[in-house]
Amino acid sequence: MENKYKAGSYDVVVVGAGHAGCEAGLAASRLGLKTLILTTSMESIADMPCNPNIGGTGKGHIVREIDAMGGQMALNIDKTFIQSRMLNTSKGPAVHSLRVQADKRLYHEEMKKTLEKEVDLFEQEVDKINYEDGKIVSCETVEGAIFETKALIIATGTYLNGKILIGDYEKVSGPHGLSAATYLSDSLEELGFKLRRFKTGTPARVDRKSLHLEKTEIQKGDDEVIPFSFLNEGRDFSDRHQENCYLTYTRPETKQIIMDNLDRSPIYGGHIKGVGPRYCPSIEDKMVRFPDRDIHQVFIEPEGLTTDEMYVQGVSSSLPQEVQFDFYKTIIGLEDVKIMRPAYAIEYDMIDTRNLYRTLESKDYEGLYFAGQINGSSGYEEAAGQGLIAGINAALKIKGEDPFILDRSDGYIGVLIDDLVTEGTEEPYRMMTSRCEYRLTMRQDNADQRLTERAYKIGLVSEERYQKMVDKRTAIDKEIERLKTVMLTPKEETNKKLKELGTTPLNNGMSLHDLLKRPELDYEMLEVFDPERPKLPKFQQIQAQTEIKYEGYIKKQMADIDKFKKLEGKKLRKNIDYFKIPGLKKESAEKLNDIQPESIGQASRISGVSPADINVLLIRLKTGELDG
Repeated sequence: MENKYKAGSYDVVVVGAGHAGCEAGLAASRLGLKTLILTTSMESIADMPCNPNIGGTGKGHIVREIDAMGGQMALNIDKTFIQSRMLNTSKGPAVHSLRVQADKRLYHEEMKKTLEKEVDLFEQEVDKINYEDGKIVSCETVEGAIFETKALIIATGTYLNGKILIGDYEKVSGPHGLSAATYLSDSLEELGFKLRRFKTGTPARVDRKSLHLEKTEIQKGDDEVIPFSFLNEGRDFSDRHQENCYLTYTRPETKQIIMDNLDRSPIYGGHIKGVGPRYCPSIEDKMVRFPDRDIHQVFIEPEGLTTDEMYVQGVSSSLPQEVQFDFYKTIIGLEDVKIMRPAYAIEYDMIDTRNLYRTLESKDYEGLYFAGQINGSSGYEEAAGQGLIAGINAALKIKGEDPFILDRSDGYIGVLIDDLVTEGTEEPYRMMTSRCEYRLTMRQDNADQRLTERAYKIGLVSEERYQKMVDKRTAIDKEIERLKTVMLTPKEETNKKLKELGTTPLNNGMSLHDLLKRPELDYEMLEVFDPERPKLPKFQQIQAQTEIKYEGYIKKQMADIDKFKKLEGKKLRKNIDYFKIPGLKKESAEKLNDIQPESIGQASRISGVSPADINVLLIRLKTGELDG
């Protein structure tokens, strides 16, 4: 573009206004830096182009961690949810995960209001990144605007070179038909970044009025709503209207139509080059991967309170529209369905995240950060968690302060980032509780006690929020200690009550603390022996109960974390030539050279690096050759 002009100067510029971009921009601004968010469309701000919900297994933990560190996602969904459910309640507390349906339009509007108060917004596509002496100095837009900046955060989501595919039809586009970012990929490649194509997809949106919902199973929200934000703990949401979701199933006829037309799918016809998500496959993928299954679950979810559009969870597709019209009508309750928006697949560009530090800063360009789906992750929550960390670190670097790094023992966000920068990913990365080694200590209920103080120390969390966390922790600790002092003796009346509660009588004296460790008992049941107990809020009761019941396991996990921290504390300096270190296997040296791990701990998690290789590094570290 010939007519270039200086449009402004900012401390931090964020490219993209999806869930990663919103958290990145807000974090930088809340740390006192002048911040700009650039977007191809104001309509893309906190957009939910796929599922209309926040949270879920593993993902709910991330939302709680974002909230604990002063992020916005939890507060925004608490304002705009239309159904709330706690998942996995029949399992242990480590995997309990909150999942809520959002009013998609309202979620976008509320987040946009927040951004308008705290950052500058400008609707324009970025096409070039400029640097001097390895440092980012500015970015340019397709219309010639140049924004000088000390830090640039790329959070382009699925818009980067986005292409929508439906059968033989292809269109350069972002989600929802919004404009793709078509030029920035060239600039990234000129900077030396190797780009790959990933793919995701979304199902059709259908008209509620055309559905026979009486044929489906109603999925109601919880009677007692547990909010996502710790600031809303204890708040009564009983006056909030909750919409129903609906469970239904495909039929064998669904499978037949799809298999008969499989060659017309761009996935199987060779038109799609990108790698799709393993844990959120299209309906075509399901039919191919699970040939013995004739039916599959389908969830019908409302998109908002002011629309009849319903989301058909579990039936994403890239088949031609006429095939979609046929197979959707074979789903129970959708016999007369009217499709309002067809399903589609979308391809987009992403980078090799092994070129990033755990701060999410580029190893090659100072001040250049990446967050969200450009890093190969999938999901709103994973994107938002990365955005928060990128925004924090961009701000701290400009202020000359130490980086803010979460490791694998600090939280799910730490696991997510460590996985991406250490191993990279061959497919869209989705957070799951099984990825976390220390999940019993990284529950969603204690995210504030794990992370709020750290965010408070860097100035991202308010005094009010910090004090709320301290008061909660103090109350829980005090109650746990009090329960140790309340003793029961094997009296006839006591044992009679215990039998009524379905547990064995006492032969010796026992504290309520130890009695609560019995799996068949809970905190509420023990009130009959403890009439003078303090009136703790329900969420504090549950956390105290969890910590008592799993005390032994938690202590063991904390010992494992101490060992982990010791290896993480053994820092490695930058730019080591591992080929020059005697005793390392050639394959290990090659991988260590590529990734340049920050610590012995990170080195030990690189695939192909053996315990023997780690011992070699530890010996060399003692001699001072590898000190960080």
